[in-house]
Amino acid sequence: GEVAEIRDHHNELRIRMEQADNGRRMNLVVRVFDGGIGLRYEWPEEGDLGTFEIVDELTEFRLTDNPTTWYIRSQEENRYEYLYERMPLSRTPPLTHTPLTMAFGNEDAGEGGPYVALHEAALVDYAAMSLERIGRTALKAHLTPWSTGVAVYAEAPHHSPWRMILIGDEAGDLVTNYTMLNLNEPNALGDVSWAEPGKYIGIWWGMHLGIWSWGQGPNHGATTENTRRYIDFAAEHGFDGVLVEGWNTGWDGDWTANGDVFSFTEPYPDFDLDGLAAYAREKGTRLMGHHETSGSAPNYEPQMEDAYALMNRLGVRAIKSGYVDWSMNYPRRHGPGVAEGETVYEWNTGQFMVRHYQRSVEAAARHQISLNIHEAIKDTGLRRTYPNLMTRESARGQEYNAWSAGNGPDHVPTLVFTRMLASPMDFTPGIFNLAGTADRTINVPTTLAGQLALYVVLYSPLQMAADLPENYAPHMDAFQFIKDVPADWADTRVLEAKIGDYVTIARRDRHSEDWYLGAKNDASPRTVDVPLSFLDADRTYTATLYRDAADADYRTRTAAYEIETRAVTSADQLTIPLAPGGGLAVRFAAQ
Repeated sequence: GEVAEIRDHHNELRIRMEQADNGRRMNLVVRVFDGGIGLRYEWPEEGDLGTFEIVDELTEFRLTDNPTTWYIRSQEENRYEYLYERMPLSRTPPLTHTPLTMAFGNEDAGEGGPYVALHEAALVDYAAMSLERIGRTALKAHLTPWSTGVAVYAEAPHHSPWRMILIGDEAGDLVTNYTMLNLNEPNALGDVSWAEPGKYIGIWWGMHLGIWSWGQGPNHGATTENTRRYIDFAAEHGFDGVLVEGWNTGWDGDWTANGDVFSFTEPYPDFDLDGLAAYAREKGTRLMGHHETSGSAPNYEPQMEDAYALMNRLGVRAIKSGYVDWSMNYPRRHGPGVAEGETVYEWNTGQFMVRHYQRSVEAAARHQISLNIHEAIKDTGLRRTYPNLMTRESARGQEYNAWSAGNGPDHVPTLVFTRMLASPMDFTPGIFNLAGTADRTINVPTTLAGQLALYVVLYSPLQMAADLPENYAPHMDAFQFIKDVPADWADTRVLEAKIGDYVTIARRDRHSEDWYLGAKNDASPRTVDVPLSFLDADRTYTATLYRDAADADYRTRTAAYEIETRAVTSADQLTIPLAPGGGLAVRFAAQ
């Protein structure tokens, strides 16, 4: 996690209600923490409610003033993969996703607090909540409906997720607020020592660049020869895993349009699955599995047990799964409102898919497999209950920098205070060749030092070095930071931040006394100016700084960086200029 220990300290109010005319019962439960509030509804077994349907939820959030709000629109085609917008709450669209982040002060003047984020915790067997604006500064819970129009099918005993409000004086207080995890149940899996954080490389970025294909053909990326080369690179540089996309049958043709053809146990003829898994283990690393479903739960679920068992037998410890489909186009062939032989289509954020993701994480746990889910429903803290639910995407990630106009230099300083409040994110950092391509005429909107900063700024217990190995070769001095930086932390501090503009975060390694710092900047040059008081007071550290060169710029000189080493203590101040779109990465090695 982000910290070694979290204190669960709250007051709870439980209101028991009974309907006078029929004896049906419901509880309202409220928990108040120093930094947040959670409330949920419970339907106990007693009370004769039995099986029931929820058609609407009337929870409202009525807010004073008109806070500055950062949001992405809900019930849109592309799930959560949008750039964040900023507007006064009164001008936000009718429906927005959570987390929804707000600043009640003068954000432009640097006095934005208090800061508030609205989200939900422990989303299990329920529809995901969006927020519907019903007045100038009033929001109402909106539950994603089934194709039948019903929001939730339930049977008592049952309960809703927690509706959660995070509150902080500074923007960084939201980042280090662990109310959501406290609102989830403790570990349900017992010994999870097999769920290991780590770093991986993979056959992935080349497909997004158009160099390789997922399907068969002369440019097939997932070949035995190519994978052995990646395994050798991973072993040489100490990576824990090698992801290979396109290894299994089903990718030929328009794979995004038909998820029913994928097999999750049958490799392509040019991919020696058993031999490569053994070769990776011999070299001291492992294959990372990959399961692209194209959103077809009916095809994936019957194969889960066999597929996870196969991965376990091969020594695979983690799987990246994918759900590439339009968000209202996820097929269902059984259950309410479906005639025999008929297919209906559901939202990715509805109860049907919430149940599917739950089956997936539980089935994976039975075979000691961790999950990294892409195109998934947002996280709500379930990683506490199911520690094998390591990370997910559920946002606009790095791949948009390969074949679109890019994410913009303000994307990461916004993600930290919006999407990242929900869970770790597999953003897939570490691109070193940032130059434009035929499909992307502009550079990736960051400097090389800015890419290094992502390993600290964007937390994930599974972190990828996403570029091609040959693109690291000219910059092995900078690549050293990726090799050194951990993926598991004992402490996290937000040192300075302004949402959408800049953020500086320090984290301490869980397995040593070393600290790491990452600073990410938007398009305007600025200077990191932070005291190092988070370091231990009684020791000296060797600080290795990976910083932007004087002429670095995300538009022109992306690979201009300098590496500097100096001795520092907790009494020192770090003052380092950041380039437009730039960043800073620092390792503080304890002496």
